[in-house]
Amino acid sequence: MDFLRPTHWRDALDAKAHHPDATPIAGGTDVMVEINFGRRRPSTLLDLTGVPELTDWSLDDGRLRIGAGVPYARLIDELGDRLPGLAIASRTVGSPQIRNRGTLGGNLASASPAGDGHPPLLASDAEVEVQSLRGTRTVPVGEFFTGVKRHVLADDELIAAVHVAPATGAQQFSKIGTRNAMVIAVCTFAVALHPEQQRVGTGLGSAAPTPRPATEAAEFLAAELTDTDQWNRPRPLPESVVRRFGELVAATTAPIDDVRGTANYRTHAMAVMARRTLGWVWNEHRTGRQQCA
Repeated sequence: MDFLRPTHWRDALDAKAHHPDATPIAGGTDVMVEINFGRRRPSTLLDLTGVPELTDWSLDDGRLRIGAGVPYARLIDELGDRLPGLAIASRTVGSPQIRNRGTLGGNLASASPAGDGHPPLLASDAEVEVQSLRGTRTVPVGEFFTGVKRHVLADDELIAAVHVAPATGAQQFSKIGTRNAMVIAVCTFAVALHPEQQRVGTGLGSAAPTPRPATEAAEFLAAELTDTDQWNRPRPLPESVVRRFGELVAATTAPIDDVRGTANYRTHAMAVMARRTLGWVWNEHRTGRQQCA
């Protein structure tokens, strides 16, 4: 196994262009597990931990640009006030050690349906910046995933950053697992309110071949809030609206049976999670006080 460790972004892109089969590694929280269990034996590892350009974040033209190498712990500490949904999801990732090592870019590159960072990014309409020696392009996160652990990256491309607008409304995230810590999600759900656009964002994970938004549920809720003037004059939501929202979220799923849960359980759980998460986020919108999932 060859090991490449560039110290500048340009060198990393050059290495990927000349070694298109190289497996990028950032925190190593996914790649090293697969190597240790014999599930993967890459011919070349491309270590990106020495590339400083990947570890910065900035605010440009009203949008955050978060380097692919920013770990979960920094997302929580430095961006929790700007991206509360992503921060809540980051707190559910593994242990403190994993959160200090695992990165947002690595989570995207793994393209697991159960990636905890994916639903909040979907709910916030994030974009993924990918680069190669040929140039730069941005991909809406909803189009980034193409299948189970598959994505749109070409062989010579690397994830450079994630672009996402700071929250203008309440955001929430919920997760079901077989235990409280260091667990792969049975299913996850995120919701973000965008009051200035009178729009709702959603994202679900581990309940379909790819992370995906619950578009019909989001459009239903946004229309209800607009029709009843709830964006400007928020009141308790009718139970019928909450229940219908959960039903539409569950209808978006396409789960499988596996060792963590059955398809039927995931479908039922998504409806329950959607109702509860909507309750948290709406209460925050009404009161201005954040509730922790």
